[in-house]
Amino acid sequence: MGPAALTEARTKLAVVAAGGTGGHLFPAQALAEVLVARGWRVVLATDDRAHSLSDSFPAERRIPLPAATFRPGDPAGMFRAGATILRGVAQARAELASLRPAIVVGFGGYPSLPALMAAISQRRRTIIHEQNAVMGRANRLLAPRVTAIACAFPTLQKAPASVQRRAVVVGNPVRPNIQALYELAYEPPTDELRLLITGGSQGARLLSELVPQAVAKLPEPLRQRLKVQQQTRAESIDFARETYEAAGIDAEIATFFDGMAPRLGAAHLMIGRAGASTVCEIAVAGRPSILVPLKIALDDDQGQNARLLAEAGAAEVLREDVLTADGLAGLLQRLLEDAARLAQMAAAAKAVAKPDAADRLADVVEKTAA
Repeated sequence: MGPAALTEARTKLAVVAAGGTGGHLFPAQALAEVLVARGWRVVLATDDRAHSLSDSFPAERRIPLPAATFRPGDPAGMFRAGATILRGVAQARAELASLRPAIVVGFGGYPSLPALMAAISQRRRTIIHEQNAVMGRANRLLAPRVTAIACAFPTLQKAPASVQRRAVVVGNPVRPNIQALYELAYEPPTDELRLLITGGSQGARLLSELVPQAVAKLPEPLRQRLKVQQQTRAESIDFARETYEAAGIDAEIATFFDGMAPRLGAAHLMIGRAGASTVCEIAVAGRPSILVPLKIALDDDQGQNARLLAEAGAAEVLREDVLTADGLAGLLQRLLEDAARLAQMAAAAKAVAKPDAADRLADVVEKTAA
């Protein structure tokens, strides 16, 4: 970008609307980092829940907007949520009138509604990005009215045909330390077998306790080679630790791991949920996986996310209804004893990855804002 173009870009402001969970906020942050590198200014519109996750977000300002959600079939909850969202829209309209952004980019979830609805009402240019293979309720509401639509997966279920035709598949933006794993070759296991397990915080007992039980059922020669790293819920830490210790397995147990990128990059096999960010990060890292979609996830979005890796031959998918310790132990044994299969799965994962998703989405932003 030449000096003149850079000067022009610096006059452009993007309002990024995201919040609530890392699944929405981390892709938004990845986009913001690319836009800032291209000379844009960025303002983050979010809700109160995002404070603990947004410390490193490259925004010159944060706009807290009231937002709320409701359960289907709850008229009272719908009324309260609607009133809260309307307050957020009114506040967002005033903020946008002052900021005059070139574009407003939303990442789904109810915290994105006030900023996007305000922008649409003011006829501003808007984009939504859908992280899941199933379009979420907020994005379904907004999609017919926004200027452009981007998505992470080649399928976009629950979206009208007219929306699907407009959607541009860019992938799911990942953080730079995850993106760097794309250049890291997968090295099949020789002596040590490194197993990474995530998703315990949402998995209740299913992943926090069933996975240690399954791993403990592996033959002793495999257990002696294992090095396990597992995220688990706080209530299950003692159970998991005791189970691994009784089986003679080297295991590191925690409720949360800082620095997930090097752990993912070192893993020979990963077990976890099938959230959009997880699936896309596994693909970029090129790691074989066993995915257990969250049963209560709305519209089975995790199950549909998992199809990207499963249909490529990169992952095995186990549904909660049929998951048992014995069944998981059998699958683990077959995979861990077959280094060639693990290498094939790793290559298949990388083949469907879009490591440059943040740049692709930034291109859509700049084209739409032009």
